[in-house]
Amino acid sequence: MATKKAAKKSSKKTAWKKSSGKKSSAKKSSAKKSSSSRKYSPSAGKDVEREMKSMKKGKLKSGRSGKKVTSRKQAIAIGLSEARKEGKRVPPKKS
Repeated sequence: MATKKAAKKSSKKTAWKKSSGKKSSAKKSSAKKSSSSRKYSPSAGKDVEREMKSMKKGKLKSGRSGKKVTSRKQAIAIGLSEARKEGKRVPPKKS
């Protein structure tokens, strides 16, 4: 009877050690992200905010066709595009 209890305790300890190893690596990766510099400049965020407001008012239009923009993602893309044209710090487009 004593050997079964010892076997159960040892199996619980090994399971705990495996899960603790994963948790510590997750904490390290999140700490690295917070210490890096900003990807987008604050002024680029203001450009996006301005475009979002104009979309909600119904005044934002797309480039060539001139249709109303109703998509949130499209409004963000327009704001980032304008920020790039002005030379603000914005990551390059994904292709």
